[in-house]
Amino acid sequence: MPLQKFIFNPGINKEGTDYTAEGGWFDANLVRFRQGLPEKIGGWVKYLQASFNGTGRKLHGWVTLNGTKALGIGTTSKLYWQEGAGYNDITPVRSTTGAGDVTFSATNGSSTLTVADTAHGASLNDFVTFSDAASLGGNIIAAVLNQEYQITSIVNANSYEITAKDTSGTTVTANSSDSGNGGSSTVGEYQINVGLDVFISGTGWGVGTWGGSTFGSTSSLTANNQLRLWSLDNFGEDLISNVRAGGVFYWDFSTASQRAKALKDISGANFAPTVGLQILVSDIDRHVIVLGADPIDGGSRSGEIDPLLIAFSDQENPLDWEPRSTNTAGSLRCSAGSEIIGGLRARQETLIWTDVAMYSLQFIGPPNTFGLTLVNEGVSLIGPNGAANTPSGIFWMDKKGFYTYNGAVQPVPCSVHSHVFDSLNVSQAFQVFAFVNKQFDEVGWFYCSGTSTEIDSYVTYNYVEQSWSIGELSRTAWLDEGIESFPRAAGKDSSVSYIYSHESGHDNDGSPMDNVFIESADFDIGEGDEFQFIRKCIPDIKFTGDSGSTQTINFVLKARNYPGESLTTDLTSSFTGSTTKIDTRARGRQAAVRFESDDDGEEGVRLGVGFVIGATRLEIQPNGRR
Repeated sequence: MPLQKFIFNPGINKEGTDYTAEGGWFDANLVRFRQGLPEKIGGWVKYLQASFNGTGRKLHGWVTLNGTKALGIGTTSKLYWQEGAGYNDITPVRSTTGAGDVTFSATNGSSTLTVADTAHGASLNDFVTFSDAASLGGNIIAAVLNQEYQITSIVNANSYEITAKDTSGTTVTANSSDSGNGGSSTVGEYQINVGLDVFISGTGWGVGTWGGSTFGSTSSLTANNQLRLWSLDNFGEDLISNVRAGGVFYWDFSTASQRAKALKDISGANFAPTVGLQILVSDIDRHVIVLGADPIDGGSRSGEIDPLLIAFSDQENPLDWEPRSTNTAGSLRCSAGSEIIGGLRARQETLIWTDVAMYSLQFIGPPNTFGLTLVNEGVSLIGPNGAANTPSGIFWMDKKGFYTYNGAVQPVPCSVHSHVFDSLNVSQAFQVFAFVNKQFDEVGWFYCSGTSTEIDSYVTYNYVEQSWSIGELSRTAWLDEGIESFPRAAGKDSSVSYIYSHESGHDNDGSPMDNVFIESADFDIGEGDEFQFIRKCIPDIKFTGDSGSTQTINFVLKARNYPGESLTTDLTSSFTGSTTKIDTRARGRQAAVRFESDDDGEEGVRLGVGFVIGATRLEIQPNGRR
C-alpha cells in the first residue's frame, strides 16, 4: 500500500473531541510551534546559584548610568536587587524601636527566644534585625542576638518568638546561664510585613461595600493579609516599587547599600502617596503614576486607598505630587468599576483595567496633564500581572477569555479555551502572570490549575502564526530578553527560590526534561466506516542540540474502534537519527500518534538534545467494517 503523509495543523486544538480535531494536534507538554511544526521548547538553567527568600512575584531589569545591569526582584517576603553573584536585600523598614524597647528571655535547654516589644505590629514570618544587644550570659551571646531573624510565632501584641542561631545559621540552645534580657541598648529594626503566598478569600475588595468599613481592618485589603504582589519600575537609574495595597517605596542606586525607603519619607517629598495598588512610570513624559493611591485630604494624604484613583507626580520629579498651576502633578478617577486591577505601559499610552472596564491614560500636556478615555466596558483583567506588551500589540487574559488591543479591543480566538478556563483555579486568579518570549513570537500565561494554590500550568499563543500550545511548568514571574540576551523567570527547586535563564540548551537545569510530548487528534480513513490496519511508520524527526548524545525519541501508536472507547497503545518504539522505519501492527477505526521524551534513564531524548517533528508517513490499508 502507498504511504500516507500526515502534516498536522499547527497548534493544539482541544475545543472539540479527539475525533472532531482530526488533522491537528490534541495535547502537548513543553512543546511549541514554529513555522507550523512542533518542537521541544528551550531548556533552562539557574541564572545564579544563589537563592532568595520567598516566592518571586515580580522581576524588573534596567541599566544604570554607569552601565550596571540591575535586576529588581519582589517576593512574598523581600525586595532585592541583583548585581554580580548574589541578591542584595533592600526590603524597606517599617519601624525602628528605641534603645531598650526590645528585651529577650531564654529557657534552659531550648533554642526558642521570647522577644518582648510593646505593640510590635509584627506578623508571623516577618523579619527583624537586632543591634546593640548584650549577651544573655551563656550560649546566647551578643553575636547570636545581633543579626536578622524571622519570627516563628506571635505570642501576643507585645511579644513573639524566634529561634536562636549563630552567624552561620546553626541553631543555638540556651543554657542555665542565659538569664539576661539583652541589656538596655537593644534596637529592633522591623522590615515591612511579609505577605501571603496564596490568595485568601474573605478579605480584600468586594467583601463589603467600599468605604463601609475601616481600611486596614480584617475585612479590607491590606498589604499583609493577602497575596503579596509587587510592581516595580525604574526612574532613571533608581528603583521605585509598590506592595499591592501597601506602601510606595524608592531606592536610590547611588546609595545601593541602603534599603528602599517610603517615598513619603524621602527628603523633598511633597504630598507623595503613602499607599497604592500599583506603580509605574509613563513612557515619554516620565511621570510617576500610582494606581489606587490614597487621596489628598486637607493638608496630607489620607493613608486610605481609593481603589479607583490615579495619582501622578510632577513631570520628571518623583517627589512632588501636590497639584499646582506651576507643575503637572494631579489625579484622575476611573468611573466604572469598584477597583483598579492593573495597568500596563503601552506605546504612548498607559492601559488601565478596573474590574469591569478598560481605560487609556494619555499625556495631553498642561493644564490637565493626562486624559482618561474609556476604551471598553465589559472586559477586565484576571489579575494585576495578566497583561503583556508584544510587538503585535497588547494581549491579556480575563476570567472569560483572551483579548488583544492595538487601537481597539478584539477577542483572541483560542483553540484551548475550555482546557484553560475549565481547569483554572479562579480563586488564585491574581497569581496569573503574563509573559512574552519575543524570540519565538510568543505570549503566554502561567496559572494555577484545578485545586492547586501554586502555579503549575501555562498556555502560550504564537501571535505571528496564531497557534496555541499548553503545558505544565511552575514559573511565578518572568522577564523577557532585553537587558540580557535570554528570558529570566522565578521558580523553585525543592521549595528553594531561584531565578532561571530560559531558552538555554534543551534541559531542565542539567537534567533531562521530563514528560515532553505531543499527541495528534484521532484520524481515520474515508468516512470512518472501515477499520484501518497500520503496517509501517516513517517518522520525520530532526534532532537538534548535542549531536554527541544519544538522540532518541519514543514513537507511540494508539488506536480505538469507537470515540467512546479509550485509546489503546499498540506500539511504543524508540526512534533515533539512524532509524529508517518502524514496523507496526495496529488496527482500529481511529488512530493517533504520539511523540514523547521522558526522563526515564533508558528512553527519550538525552541531555542536550531537542527535536522538531515534521511529516509522519504511515502505511495504512482498509481492513473491513467489522
